[in-house]
Amino acid sequence: MSGTTTAGVRLRKAADDANRWVVLVVLCLSLLVVALDATVLHVAVPSLTEDLRPSGTALLWIVDAYPLVCASLLILFGTLGDRIGRRRVLLIGYALFGAASVLAATADSSGVLIAARALLGVGGAMIMPATLSILRQVFPDRRERALAIGVWTAVAAVGAATGPVVGGFLVEHFWWGSVFLINIPLMAVILPLGRWLLPESRGGDDGPWDVLGALMAAAGVLGVVLGVKRLGGGAGLLDPVALGPLSLGLALLILFVRRQKRRRHPLIDVSMFARPAFSTAVGCIVLAMLALVGLQLIAVQYLQLVLGLTPLETGLRLLPLTFAAMAAGATGSYTLRRFGPRRMVGWGFVLTASSVLVLTTMGQHDRPALLTAAFVLLGFGLQTTLFGAYESMLSDAPPERAGGAAAIGETSYQLGAGLGIALLGSVMNAAYAPGLASLREKGVPARAGAEASHSLGEAYQVAAQLGGPMGDLLRSTARHAFIDGLHITLFVSAGLLLLGALAALRLPKVMDCPPKEPCRRSEAESAAPAEPAASTDAAEAAEAVRPAARNRPVPRPMLPARREPAEAAGSGRAAH
Repeated sequence: MSGTTTAGVRLRKAADDANRWVVLVVLCLSLLVVALDATVLHVAVPSLTEDLRPSGTALLWIVDAYPLVCASLLILFGTLGDRIGRRRVLLIGYALFGAASVLAATADSSGVLIAARALLGVGGAMIMPATLSILRQVFPDRRERALAIGVWTAVAAVGAATGPVVGGFLVEHFWWGSVFLINIPLMAVILPLGRWLLPESRGGDDGPWDVLGALMAAAGVLGVVLGVKRLGGGAGLLDPVALGPLSLGLALLILFVRRQKRRRHPLIDVSMFARPAFSTAVGCIVLAMLALVGLQLIAVQYLQLVLGLTPLETGLRLLPLTFAAMAAGATGSYTLRRFGPRRMVGWGFVLTASSVLVLTTMGQHDRPALLTAAFVLLGFGLQTTLFGAYESMLSDAPPERAGGAAAIGETSYQLGAGLGIALLGSVMNAAYAPGLASLREKGVPARAGAEASHSLGEAYQVAAQLGGPMGDLLRSTARHAFIDGLHITLFVSAGLLLLGALAALRLPKVMDCPPKEPCRRSEAESAAPAEPAASTDAAEAAEAVRPAARNRPVPRPMLPARREPAEAAGSGRAAH
């Protein structure tokens, strides 16, 4: 009982005007670390390839093991936090993240690095669900919550976009493993801050925790993505290496959905996906992150391997994307109220697709003005889309399912990042390899051509070993094949983004509650405003009544009638 009381006091303290914005800062720092690690390794790929010499498949797993493992385990650790405390799981995630960073920085083989990246994914899965859940908790007023979500999504985009800049600086001045060591001082700051400032909270303890269901979901996601990766790597649809994991993953996900429908207390309320706005918003998050992370990885390879920029110069070239994302996040709350979810998300996708089509004009020569303009459009469009999708998803979910909605949103975010690398990377590889088929006819050894077909970085290494005119021929052919493959990948990405714009037509045209509705007060409220925002929980509603009663000079018998306006002030609409 005392523990519950203490947690309630901590939560109320964090939710008041003086501390909830400090809580938001801590949550954003947590998210920044997770988002940063998703892309900080990208500019280190060339030097990492030269040092560890991983195969093409191993290189893909080094990059995307982190987001895929993180996405797979979000449901498991999100529901675990509901049972044992979200703050507790968050702090454990900090510690694991720091330890895995040390292991990754000291890895001496591709296998060890893949394992370390997977452990980073486990730590990230423990950190991610708590950020949005606590944010939803300490910002009950919808207008303030919209502003907080804008900051939250901006930090996510900034972390993903800043990763190459930070990574480029570290790789240029130190070695590739230093991109992981930056997590250590960040964890050293966030861990004590989180323990001191963040409120402890738990979800409703309604039935046993479905561990088997969480493991089924994790295995299903990994199986589907692995099958997609192998299909993109050249395996046929009926090839067992692709068909096996793909079929197993789909079967597990289907069984997971059926299991959740039958259970009295499911991990995820799958009936939320029957709501058009909710399911559409989730799909839009996946598509937006797919484009951001997948395209960024390809762009980094183009800037370094084709244009010959240093890692630091590569990171600086991507910096306009960061500033554009920050601008979109800062203005997102106004844009959503002004244009509504449908137009905001739809036109965000169209703007992003336009920027991708602009990037198809890239060739052998550097065009910095063109790239800068495209990256600005890309960052602003994607951030606009993410903001509108997240707000629509959280607002459309029933209030009693807010925690489950947050877990689904986080899973969609990380799954989109992992699928972006897997899908667009596979498309790139499938389009790049055929361009080297003519090398054998020109006298290049078959083995050299086969090794060069794995990636442009390996092609450069093989060309250096061959030397002379044969090496120059291999290098030139590989560069042209990469650019051709890049254009095909960009067209595929633009098509997916335009598909997202069409899907956004299912979102509400306007916000369900007018902007001023959360501030409406009855005459009784104006005499004595209820300070704390109300909740759907009866106990929290009672807590909201008592402080208001203390502020009134003369008690009045009509006090209980004030519960309804206080609850309306929490979200601005009756259904939320």
